[in-house]
Amino acid sequence: MTGIKGTGQSPLSYIDQLKSMQEKKLQSEQKVTGQQELKQEDFLSLLTKQMSQQDPFKPVGNDQMIAQMASFATVDGISKMNEQFGGLNAAMTSNQALQASSLVGRDVLVPNPTGSKSAEGGVAGMVKLPQSLNNLIVRVENATGELVRSFDLGSKPAGDHRVAWDGKDDRGNMLPAGKYQLKVSGLADGKNSEFDVSTYANVNSVLLGNGDGNVMLNLAGFESPIKLAEVLEVGKA
Repeated sequence: MTGIKGTGQSPLSYIDQLKSMQEKKLQSEQKVTGQQELKQEDFLSLLTKQMSQQDPFKPVGNDQMIAQMASFATVDGISKMNEQFGGLNAAMTSNQALQASSLVGRDVLVPNPTGSKSAEGGVAGMVKLPQSLNNLIVRVENATGELVRSFDLGSKPAGDHRVAWDGKDDRGNMLPAGKYQLKVSGLADGKNSEFDVSTYANVNSVLLGNGDGNVMLNLAGFESPIKLAEVLEVGKA
């Protein structure tokens, strides 16, 4: 280890020395062992060097020595705490994935107005109304944005309300399978406004995510998985 010049000068603090030596130590050790962090023995060796090479007329005071040791203890404690949190996070993620596996085959409500229609089915969702409305209109659009169906839900109070489309057009013909978007609007305070719509989708499988602690769900008709935390409601299987 490179010696520390301290004689005749004010001794550097442990943190300052640690920062100045870290880059050189990492470069040399990474070539030999691949090690990329300083350990407790490195601190003790550094502290011994500092004490042996300090100015005898200006020795390091007890308060400064204690401060350096406390700084190391704090850094070491934070490092161990991070490791423990990492293990706890992994355990919680595994537990969430195990619980989420029970959702496979069930319908979940997600904050997306576009739903996937099967050949003989429709699309169901939920609309959130900030206030009561007298004439709530539902418009259904296909993947190209073409209006294929519209119907009136009538008067609804404020709150969450289920929206269900049977998959047919205005003439009663069953439309082909694919993605369809539900749009809900009505007069609020004299102005025509659109309201947030969520739709139901079937859970195909469960993923552990990308190591970020998030449990992901693969949904039928969705190109990308969504986070388990985004699920608003769990429906029937």
